[in-house]
Amino acid sequence: MIKHEEYVQSVRKRIVGIARQMLDGSLPYLEGAIRLDTLLAEAGLSDNDPDLTAFKLVASEVDHLPIGAVREHWSEEALKKIGSDIERATTWARETTIEECRSLIARFSR
Repeated sequence: MIKHEEYVQSVRKRIVGIARQMLDGSLPYLEGAIRLDTLLAEAGLSDNDPDLTAFKLVASEVDHLPIGAVREHWSEEALKKIGSDIERATTWARETTIEECRSLIARFSR
């Protein structure tokens, strides 16, 4: 049986990996931001932690966009129509959370 502290540490390691992938471009930024929003709730942070709140903001602002696996259920035509919205949201999300990605890497890589 895994202890709570071990679980939190494993979540934090996953957070570091996702943040690194977001920064190096190997994971689509919005997809990573949504993953981080979900994982940060399990990372043992306070509800008002600035890293946590930044990703909550991004997730709530892009929840209407087809991000990740849900894209498979959208037609190519619909994806083309919304493509510029996704690009703008990605740029905004990166500007809004790039420092938080770096912060998470620094905090949880120890």
